[in-house]
Amino acid sequence: MSAQRIALVPGDGIGPEVTAQAVKACDAAARRFGLDLVWEDYELGADYWRITGQVVPPDVEQELAKADAILFGAVGDPSVPPGVLERGLVIHLRTAFDQYVNLRPVKLLPGVPTPIKGLRPEQCDLVILRENTEGAYVGAGGFIHRGGPDEIATQESVNTRKGVERLIRHGFRLAMGRPRKHVTLVHKANILTYAGDLWQRTFDEVSAEHPDIEVDYVHVDAMCLYLVTQPERFDVVVTDNLFGDIITDLGAAVQGGLGLAASGNLNPTGSAPSMFEPVHGSAPDIAGRGWANPAGSILSAALMLEHLGHPEAARSLEAGVKAVLPRLGAMRGPEMGMSTEDFGDAVAAAISEGVESGSDPLPARYGR
Repeated sequence: MSAQRIALVPGDGIGPEVTAQAVKACDAAARRFGLDLVWEDYELGADYWRITGQVVPPDVEQELAKADAILFGAVGDPSVPPGVLERGLVIHLRTAFDQYVNLRPVKLLPGVPTPIKGLRPEQCDLVILRENTEGAYVGAGGFIHRGGPDEIATQESVNTRKGVERLIRHGFRLAMGRPRKHVTLVHKANILTYAGDLWQRTFDEVSAEHPDIEVDYVHVDAMCLYLVTQPERFDVVVTDNLFGDIITDLGAAVQGGLGLAASGNLNPTGSAPSMFEPVHGSAPDIAGRGWANPAGSILSAALMLEHLGHPEAARSLEAGVKAVLPRLGAMRGPEMGMSTEDFGDAVAAAISEGVESGSDPLPARYGR
């Protein structure tokens, strides 16, 4: 098997700590399944910006473009103005590499506490696909009379037929490989009439091509209610950039917390690398203490391995996380019961020992 080059961007705060454990888990899987993974580090983030005044230099971006995948940690530091790293690094790479699908599994794992009383793992296993390159995040807008009493700020949501359709089509492709074969569109079509109309018409047209897929529509405010009270209602969810950003964090709370949440920023065409990252922030207040739960980073690496064509290795990472999580006293902090590094060691050991996660293969849930 030829080597696959993975660009590692640990980032700031707890990013280096959790990505180190994800690499450890991947290396254990590589030894077990005979993979050839080559890691190349890129020290992008707050320190790099303070030293160089740049976020992603063009030559570094060109190197990243040649990678088979990118494993990302977290960015953000109180000393850096808001938006410099978030927009200049994360959103920039999503756009530059046309990673138009943000994939967020919302899955309650056995033994993980959830704030939803009585919720069982079999009731919470869905995937939210968020359009990742358009919407309110494109930066269209501006100020009039900035700083004055009559100040006006505009922020436009940009939605194109191309962008909407390719995200929705990916959702239907994913649903075809899942047992339930169900897709829900989430928007606010009764108020956002223009964008909502585009999303609904496109959804209906794509749906007509897939008569075997059951479909539904839910307003985003109702989605926030149902995601808490009836998560079993959903299988594959497609939605726009801003709505997806909000409801996926709610989904993370339902599944036990941000520390357990994984994501993939996908370029399904393969024309550029996809990027995988836990959804928690850099948490500078606990950086270096060993209190960060690396489960989200390891599960993001599992998504990456599946995307690279290694479903068995991907399953082994999830199996390792499932084996270790029930041992914790808490999902993060000093009460976690083991350090960040100890968690990674335990997952790597479980992978090496061949702990299995059951018969449900990753490709049937998350696709490629």
